[in-house]
Amino acid sequence: MDRPEMKDTAQRLSTEGKPGSTGADALCDTLLAAGVDTCFANPGTSEMHFVAALDRKPAMRCVLGLFEGVVTGAADGYARMAGKPAATLLHTGPGLANGLANLHNARRAHTPMINVVGDHAGYHVALDAPLTSDIDSLARPMSNWVRRVSHGTVSRDTADAIAAARGEPGGIATLILPADVAWGPSDAALVTPAAPRRSRVPAAAVEAAARALRSGRKALLLLGDSALLAEPLEAAGRIAEATGARLMAEQSNRRIARGAGRVDIPCRPYPVDLALKAVEGVEVMILVGARAPVAFFAYPGKPGSLVPPGCEVLTLAEPGQDMQEALEAVSSALSLPASARAKLSPFAPPPLPQDDGALTPSTIAQAVGALLPEGAVIINEAITSGAEIAPLTATAAPHDMLALTGGAIGDGLPMATGAAIGAPGRKVIAMQADGSGMYTVQALGTQARERLNIVNIIYANREYAILRGELANVGAGAPGVNATRMLDLGNPDIDWVKLAAGMGVEGVRVATPKAFGAALRAALSQEGPFLIEAVI
Repeated sequence: MDRPEMKDTAQRLSTEGKPGSTGADALCDTLLAAGVDTCFANPGTSEMHFVAALDRKPAMRCVLGLFEGVVTGAADGYARMAGKPAATLLHTGPGLANGLANLHNARRAHTPMINVVGDHAGYHVALDAPLTSDIDSLARPMSNWVRRVSHGTVSRDTADAIAAARGEPGGIATLILPADVAWGPSDAALVTPAAPRRSRVPAAAVEAAARALRSGRKALLLLGDSALLAEPLEAAGRIAEATGARLMAEQSNRRIARGAGRVDIPCRPYPVDLALKAVEGVEVMILVGARAPVAFFAYPGKPGSLVPPGCEVLTLAEPGQDMQEALEAVSSALSLPASARAKLSPFAPPPLPQDDGALTPSTIAQAVGALLPEGAVIINEAITSGAEIAPLTATAAPHDMLALTGGAIGDGLPMATGAAIGAPGRKVIAMQADGSGMYTVQALGTQARERLNIVNIIYANREYAILRGELANVGAGAPGVNATRMLDLGNPDIDWVKLAAGMGVEGVRVATPKAFGAALRAALSQEGPFLIEAVI
């Protein structure tokens, strides 16, 4: 029987002096052939041959994240804006574990991603070295597809991963790459993944939706997924205007087209009582790329399902299907006239606050609405401070908004980082709560390295304000000394300006509406990242 060290030597000799001929090369070449040309990475020893392969691929943009949650969150934001997946590169099980929270968010958003996780060489796993773990089991809960790459089938395995990520509805494809497969010989042939295809919405679903809209019942079109892009949203708006149906978006969404010239659609409220009130009286709910609404958490004495009693729920389109085609098919079934028009938001931005009073979430949102440049991308992880962002930007310049889809906080700064790479030339504004921002503050380092055009607005209320409200919502009563210690972010106050400076991002602290407006105007006018610590 061969000893492990002999196998190790044999594998090294098989590829020595043959750059460009390894399994890692096959993986990278397959990615590039499919148009996957960006890799967010935080590698370790087991991934060094992959890193060496990347060095031979100038077409691949390599972006270092200083924490794995930044890597996965950035890949999420990138795909939401670029409309195609990025690759990630993570180091064994612990590296994957560090990135799982934002993989969860990406999975809930149906974000396509090829998540590459390195592992020990196959023969080394049995030795139970310190970084040995069950990577396959770690990956499955936050992935839509998982496979361990094998010798001789690297390109096929990678092509299958790409197809899975880009398929319907889209999601996380995790490739586990053993080190010996990475440094071993390349595949003989490159495999090209099949082009993604979208299934057609069944005619029966179209007819059922049209029949419900003709019935005279109080109807609600609940939109999610790609139904919230500009064209499908306008098609939904035409149907609403013609039938009297209401429009509503899911509570958290991958991407919404908003602002002047777009259909203004409210998002389902987060609090249970407000969410129930928002759908009160609805007799038929038509899901367009959305799920039937449920409460974010269970609360004593309150329902988990947010579908009104007696309300019929119909599914027009599942996530990943062609939303535009589905909505146009409903329009045809309703025989809408060619003159039918959706109600679009006018261009009427709010005035820029100029007072020297206390800065509030409302005045921050108002200033953003007043100064928002056309084509901007808003990342909304303001949590409790974010309620005014949507209404005060509804008539601003046309823009896109990305939200926290899975509820795992700490996605905002990484998502902004990836969005800026996925949508070059567009200004990105990250509206970020201070507590959740600290989960992945390392994203500022990547923003500086890549010179990304991002304005980071930190809502510095010095507490986990959301949890103060939730303590009451679940009936746990008012916080005492110990509870307060777990909700308070002061003692000492976090100095975001110094944190940003330490990672190469210029910043300023403001505490009045007038000062905030001036800082935002200046930040929007310059190149590269900037941070505004807004003390509220």
